[in-house]
Amino acid sequence: MSLTSAANLAQWRPARQSCARVLGLPILAAALVLFGFLMPAHASAETLEQRIGRLEPHFTVVRPQTPGRTPVVIMMHGCGGPRPFIEAMAAQAAAAGATAIVVDSYAPRRISRIAAFATVCTGARLRGRERAGDLYAALAWARRQSWADAERVAAVGWSHGSWTIMDALALRSGPEMRRATGLADLSEEPLLGLQRTMLVYPYANIGSFCGRRDWRLTPASLAIIAQHDYIVGPTRAALERQRARGAPIEIVLFEGATHAFEDEHAEDPRVRYNPAATQREVQMLRDMIAALSAPTPPAR
Repeated sequence: MSLTSAANLAQWRPARQSCARVLGLPILAAALVLFGFLMPAHASAETLEQRIGRLEPHFTVVRPQTPGRTPVVIMMHGCGGPRPFIEAMAAQAAAAGATAIVVDSYAPRRISRIAAFATVCTGARLRGRERAGDLYAALAWARRQSWADAERVAAVGWSHGSWTIMDALALRSGPEMRRATGLADLSEEPLLGLQRTMLVYPYANIGSFCGRRDWRLTPASLAIIAQHDYIVGPTRAALERQRARGAPIEIVLFEGATHAFEDEHAEDPRVRYNPAATQREVQMLRDMIAALSAPTPPAR
């Protein structure tokens, strides 16, 4: 599926609810996350090809007008599922010269929006380290496409999607990675080519590896923190710890913004649509793609 519109993100008018109902019941959520964190990740495993086969029908691929190989931006939605503003972000990525791949992690698992709020948003199901397998599969699929520059890849995640990206970077190659993701035949480094990440109001608390492990790769990363994010909770300390471990993370505070500030029709009272913050995020996305597209300096 290809979207050709690159209209300004603020012109989109999504009609669905906000995805931002993350950890709405803190005590219950903590208990569920902790319980899930201690449980084995999978009773059985699948191959990378099988995961790609399940995900591929639910990829939304948005390509720029220009022909030839382009940088790739893989987009991971939040715990509420795919949102219209993410497709709008994909259109912005295409307008900036990259091909965007929006990964729907729920359709192949038949997770409804209501079920996502009850299970994924509470941490009882599909935690970041498990969903990391979807990122690995999407990148493996992208490498095969004639239009993809497999050496210039970025990943963008919103909330749970950021958790996924960070855990994907923190998992240890080998048995742990295979056990966590449920993928039996992963290579030693399934994120080869990942040059940059953009972590938007990231979840980095209980159950997350953020701040507790070194990353295998250290892509240049931008973390956007919303000043009034009462959904994912405080994240700066974990991000600062990750930076102290050597991850090149730029942490940017969006003053006055809430969680899911891009969602104009959010019904969660903790969420407020913020067009200025949304446009600022768009510009940061475009700047990231410009940096991704810049010529690689010669090795010394």
